[in-house]
Amino acid sequence: MALLPILRYPDPRLHTKAKPVARVDHRIRKLAADMAETMYEAPGIGLAATQVNVHEQVIVIDVSEDKSKLLTLINPEILAREGECEGEEGCLSVPGVYETVKRSQKVRVRALGLDGQPFELDAEDLLAVCVQHEMDHLQGKVFVEYLSMLKQNRIKAKLAKKARITA
Repeated sequence: MALLPILRYPDPRLHTKAKPVARVDHRIRKLAADMAETMYEAPGIGLAATQVNVHEQVIVIDVSEDKSKLLTLINPEILAREGECEGEEGCLSVPGVYETVKRSQKVRVRALGLDGQPFELDAEDLLAVCVQHEMDHLQGKVFVEYLSMLKQNRIKAKLAKKARITA
């Protein structure tokens, strides 16, 4: 396994729409394993392939406290949404920024697993938010785009300043 570089907002590659995975094979399983290692190391609870500059529909998520419930979603699609919740979100591509976003409280998702077989998942609360957040990445959308233009511009300026200081 290998750690992958994570794209940082406002990198334009984060706006690339991911293509469906044609076949779940060794390459996709290795990508998912590398993404999981990268997510845990970051540390985070979710990572979409778009964030590591691979534009295929692969997501890894683990919202468990002890990092024991890794979930891989390939070609995920939301079948149903229910309720609404509002909570603070962060993102490995937008380090140090946390903002309140509205999401569906529950979602039903269909995806392929690492074995290439379809499965359905009922997710709620944090897991549902994480699924929606990572699926947005696959559509080329970063969570800060739910915010006002003023907040987006402040975040871009803050990250640009941080990049200059660390460079």
